[in-house]
Amino acid sequence: MKGKDRSKLTNSLRSPTKTDGEPSCLSIMSQSPAISPKMDPGIWSRLPEELLEHVLSFLPLKALLNLRSTCKHFRSLIFSPSFVSKHSSSPPFSSFLLLSHPQCYRHFPLYDSALGCWRNLAPSVSSLLPCAAAAPASLLSASNGLLCFSLPSSTSFLVCNLLVKSSRLIRFPSFPFSFDLLSLVSTPVGYNIFMLCSGSSSISSAFVYDSKVHSWQKFEGFEPIINENYHQEGVYFGGCLYFTTPEPFSTVCFDLGNGKWQRSATELPSDLTFVRLVSDGEGKLYLIGGIGRNGISRSMKLWELVEGRKWVEVERLPEMMCRKFMSVCYHNYEHVYCFWHQGMICICCYTWPEILYYRSSRRTWHWLPKCPSIPDKWSCGFRWFSFIPELYASV
Repeated sequence: MKGKDRSKLTNSLRSPTKTDGEPSCLSIMSQSPAISPKMDPGIWSRLPEELLEHVLSFLPLKALLNLRSTCKHFRSLIFSPSFVSKHSSSPPFSSFLLLSHPQCYRHFPLYDSALGCWRNLAPSVSSLLPCAAAAPASLLSASNGLLCFSLPSSTSFLVCNLLVKSSRLIRFPSFPFSFDLLSLVSTPVGYNIFMLCSGSSSISSAFVYDSKVHSWQKFEGFEPIINENYHQEGVYFGGCLYFTTPEPFSTVCFDLGNGKWQRSATELPSDLTFVRLVSDGEGKLYLIGGIGRNGISRSMKLWELVEGRKWVEVERLPEMMCRKFMSVCYHNYEHVYCFWHQGMICICCYTWPEILYYRSSRRTWHWLPKCPSIPDKWSCGFRWFSFIPELYASV
């Protein structure tokens, strides 16, 4: 196809009008008297499917989304597995660090990690569901473009894709329902929601929601020894969710496939004062921990799990940055949580509006300054999430 003809076709596809019937997609162009004779509808209406996909791939995201309402064929084509596999390998969106705070539960400050600046965007959950606008919605977890909120007033969770403004209400497994360590985990065929519920017994129950069947499953029989890390989600690695326990420090994992718990036999580094886990999603598991005595950290290190058997030291936090971080935490390490974001290991504190991060490609440490729109009166409740908009993340 010549560049000039392709440009004309692309321009004609940008602003189609919706019809009551369902004619052939490209025959819509024959209704416009302004079309050049070179754009003969008799030819273009029979354009092969693979060429149509190729033409559509040149359109910007907004034009693609507008095409959904043009006809049923365009909608099915844009969301077909073949089109998705060809054109979603390099996401056309920026990636963000998203801040949630209880004093501002409807809008969320965003830091564009690709451009290195704060963006004037305001993703709003209130536009998705009336019940979310009527009462506070607590953001609990994020994964693969999906966000998971708790809506206590409606005894439900809300999973949503803000990019395409789609959402699903998921009822609590029971009522009243108290839970800890909720983690949203994306899978190749959907997503899972994991959480622990201790109740009044000394044994924890694990609940797992499977989006493929839209139902909860309950797994019994694990002692509640991991509930002290209030702000740290489970770390998804190799089909399991990994957690760290309080002293004596160790790691445990929950197999999402069979619902079984297992304690890792891999020995952790010595002299730890706190420990967190992070996975890069591509086969590497990291450990971040404070080193010191009597519960006081004097340094902080990063380790990588090698061959599933040994923790090998990768980096040490520079002394001046370590002093600042420890003063921020004030040795209340239960407020520390970590996550992976686009090549960065982000280390955050529930009581502090800045992020300490390690850029793995450069092996350097940095501070991300606080958002300029955050009021000084905000003192506690800072929850950061990795938010990577995904067009095809289905709820």
